[in-house]
Amino acid sequence: MYEVKVRRIFSASHALRGYEGNCQNVHGHNWEVIVSISADKTNSLGLVLDFREVKKLLDRVIQELDHKHLNDLPAFGEGQKNPTTENLAQFIYRELDKEFSKESVKIRKVTVRESRDCSASYWEEVND
Repeated sequence: MYEVKVRRIFSASHALRGYEGNCQNVHGHNWEVIVSISADKTNSLGLVLDFREVKKLLDRVIQELDHKHLNDLPAFGEGQKNPTTENLAQFIYRELDKEFSKESVKIRKVTVRESRDCSASYWEEVND
């Protein structure tokens, strides 16, 4: 089994609804996103896939988040999921998963770091 990872950074603000503490106030992060992709084999060049392809797809998802207030986006607005690090990881995972149609390549996990010391990951169990 092979695993490749791609990392990107974007900036955005959020405020946690229903949270009692500083994080209920609007504040921002330089979010780091790490996408892990796995495959059983490589292609004829010895690659799982071209990193540029993953970067391009991840950049497309991040473009919708970058320099935005996450609470204002449809996925995290009133009545939707709170814009937590956990829910952001799930959102990015599911958006990327829609883009990967190759059966030989699978997004395994998305990790989102809101600071150097704090991160959350999301993945879905796969029956291989």
